[in-house]
Amino acid sequence: MLIEYMNKGLFGEELKSENNSEETISVSKIKNRNMIFSRYFTDHMTNLPNVYQLRRDLENQEEFTLIIFNVDNFRTINNFYGCMVGDYVIEELGQYFKHNLQNHKTYRLTGDEFAFVIAKKMFFYDIKEHLVNLCEEMKDFIVKYIDSNIYVDFTLASSASKDNYNIFSKVSMALRHAKDTGSNFWIYEDTMNFEQDYAIKLQLSETVREAVGNYRIIPYYQAIVDTKTSKIQKYECLARLVDINGKIVSPLLFIPIAKKIKYYSMVTKIIIDKSFKNFETLDSEFSINLSIEDIVKKDMFDFIMDKLKNSNISDKVTFEILESDAIEDFEKVDRFIKEVRRYGAKIAIDDFGSGYSNFSYLTKINADYIKIDGSLVKNIDKDNNSFIVVESIVQFAKKLGIKTIAEYVCSSAVFEKVKELKIDYSQGFYIDEPSLFT
Repeated sequence: MLIEYMNKGLFGEELKSENNSEETISVSKIKNRNMIFSRYFTDHMTNLPNVYQLRRDLENQEEFTLIIFNVDNFRTINNFYGCMVGDYVIEELGQYFKHNLQNHKTYRLTGDEFAFVIAKKMFFYDIKEHLVNLCEEMKDFIVKYIDSNIYVDFTLASSASKDNYNIFSKVSMALRHAKDTGSNFWIYEDTMNFEQDYAIKLQLSETVREAVGNYRIIPYYQAIVDTKTSKIQKYECLARLVDINGKIVSPLLFIPIAKKIKYYSMVTKIIIDKSFKNFETLDSEFSINLSIEDIVKKDMFDFIMDKLKNSNISDKVTFEILESDAIEDFEKVDRFIKEVRRYGAKIAIDDFGSGYSNFSYLTKINADYIKIDGSLVKNIDKDNNSFIVVESIVQFAKKLGIKTIAEYVCSSAVFEKVKELKIDYSQGFYIDEPSLFT
């Protein structure tokens, strides 16, 4: 009996121990699962709820106002101070929002973006007043790091749409518009037709991809004449896109899209290829537009050098560098100019007088030609200030031994003023419109 009792007792204790162990394991599993589940909905850097939690919360909320906060200069902070300092700035912003925006629920979305949710539906003027106050409150926001004051620039966006359908898309479009226009904030409204604009851009991006893939980027040619004799001296090669229906698409439409989807260098390569091929059999010089981005990219640099090396018309080409692009690395630009000149190619500064122009630009670039921006030239017959600016450019260029070209010569009156200023060459619709060679 004793043995039986002991065995029962022993077995009973073992069974009880196993049950306790199972319960402990079960509780532990639940805790671990909850911890993992919680971490999935939490941003680890700021300990703020993340975008997944935001979507979850908004699914269960009918009345709310969503505001997006984006750090404008976050890339600059990262590049200048390093990623660790960039992370520190984000952490400090998270702490500030947590302690100072008590009437908001704050979320961290992406690297440089936060979201605020106000638990009520606000209409346009209420949102506007709220965003103005937020901008005022944070306009001089500084993060102190060791001995440095790091200034945080930002943009805000929200939506005053009649409903919250597709709310993330609406606020994102408002944010993009605010950045594009340099506004402190923007509020989406249903009358703005942002969706239609985005649909057009998406369609156009598909058109660009399809045209580049099928080599349907073509050069149109516009004559450049000697101002004294009116005889054609060269042609500028201008990019055009032929869509799937054979319609010509203006570069004003497709070039910005090509840059945005990173197809611009492919467009440039096609224009270079086709222009060199066309002028092999023509006794005329020609010019091709290049952006600063083209010049500093190694693959484009190699492509152009290879083209010049293997062509017998390298001395006929002039590369027009867009002056409206900022030059940050003059060493690479200088190297490009020196290398193309080895093959007899020439350099022009395009659109001089717009964008980032200054006269020191001329001494650094050491160009063969200056193309005076059309916004100045088109008014020289009736705007004395434009006339004086163009006159100064021409005189300065002559002292440096640089030839001048007037763009946008749109009438006989403008052409007469161009002659009066002794500009060497002229280009514009009055002289010739861009077209295919026939």
